[in-house]
Amino acid sequence: MTVVTAARVVADAVVHAPGWISVEHGLITGVGAGRPERPDHDYGDATLVPGFVDIHVHGGGGGSFTSGDPASVLQAVQANRRHGTTTTMASLVTAGADELLASVSMLADLYRDGVVAGIHLEGPWISPHRCGAHDPRELRDPDPGEIDRLLTVADGAIAMVTIAPELAGGPAAIRRLADAGVIAAVGHTDCSFAVAQQAVDAGARVATHLFNAMRPIHHRDPGPIIALLGDERVTVELIADGTHLDPALYRYVTRTAGPDRVALVTDAMAAAGLGDGRYRLGQMAVDVVDGVARIAGTPTIAGSTTTMDQLFRRAVHAWAPRESDAEVSAPPTAEALVHAARQTATIPARVLRRTDIGSLETGRRADFVVLDADLRVADVVVGGAAVSA
Repeated sequence: MTVVTAARVVADAVVHAPGWISVEHGLITGVGAGRPERPDHDYGDATLVPGFVDIHVHGGGGGSFTSGDPASVLQAVQANRRHGTTTTMASLVTAGADELLASVSMLADLYRDGVVAGIHLEGPWISPHRCGAHDPRELRDPDPGEIDRLLTVADGAIAMVTIAPELAGGPAAIRRLADAGVIAAVGHTDCSFAVAQQAVDAGARVATHLFNAMRPIHHRDPGPIIALLGDERVTVELIADGTHLDPALYRYVTRTAGPDRVALVTDAMAAAGLGDGRYRLGQMAVDVVDGVARIAGTPTIAGSTTTMDQLFRRAVHAWAPRESDAEVSAPPTAEALVHAARQTATIPARVLRRTDIGSLETGRRADFVVLDADLRVADVVVGGAAVSA
């Protein structure tokens, strides 16, 4: 058995300060308060948080899940792991039927090898009016035959599918996916409030990056955002990177829906963790300027370049008092650390229906991130084994 200790250990609903974790055979065997006399490793003035779980990410570190290349997928997974993401769901973008089938087949093999935690199909069944960085030439209505072919090839690897429910066959597709155990998500949609409600009644349980690529709120036509935000059955994704959403909106959603219905996601592309330049997202050329990714030659945002550790820090600071800059830079409160950990690990794991990850609790896999005094990644541990950060 291995015992580690640190100044703070963020457990499910409490911060042990100081605290410890015991690990055996890759699993957590105990978590508690205090400093053991003879720990195997003392992380000093560090904070241990659950390994981050990203349920919506397209790549990172120059690697991409949309490339069709297993080596590129592994590159992306490893790059995001260095930023604390210990569980990654691979998100695909809109593509032609044959290309999509081939990508799903390749990622399904990597899912069975444990490289990725599942596949997220973000498209091609989305609205042409809200397609964002997706290739509009490949958009189509959900076809039962295509859905069945993809589910067959994936053999359990498809975990989530984003659909615009106003499309012809949209509600039936949501029911088909839900019946197959796939998480149906509402996103890239121009639907009405009523249609969004119908989608949830049909089985949709996630809002894909709420606000982004959705019909905006209007006082006489509230649209999908209000329907999804107001339904307790729905977990809402937020890209709280300061580009996709204003921090005030993140705070508003968290306090309106409650912190336990918010899953922070990166929606990151290959440029995450790298510098400015020209990249690709599926078939689309993307320019990254000052850290913001946009479809080349347009103002359209194309995913993000953020990482989960950055989202964790933003979430912590968003819970800080707002009265002065001095207070914002003060040490984080236990409440802020707990909420940030839940939104970057516990709730995304719950979306994936995973009870073996997402929290520092006895019996769960020993995945945790070591954060320094500035909440930056100092080390990453996956299944009890340290990964170079």
